Amino acid sequence: MENTKVKITMLANGALLVEGNITITKKDGSSEVKEGRFSLCGCGYSENKPYCDGSHKNTDF
Repeated sequence: MENTKVKITMLANGALLVEGNITITKKDGSSEVKEGRFSLCGCGYSENKPYCDGSHKNTDF
């Protein structure tokens, strides 16, 4: 993976918008390379952690 800049934007709904190429290491020790643009869960309600699945839409933020 090429070393590039990563931009993380905190959204009002609790999600973290990530733009760039990164390696994510999960709680179980497995890792995954993500490229481009995606959202991480910041609210804790996602069933697909660490990724946002839109569950925040059913909460009162």
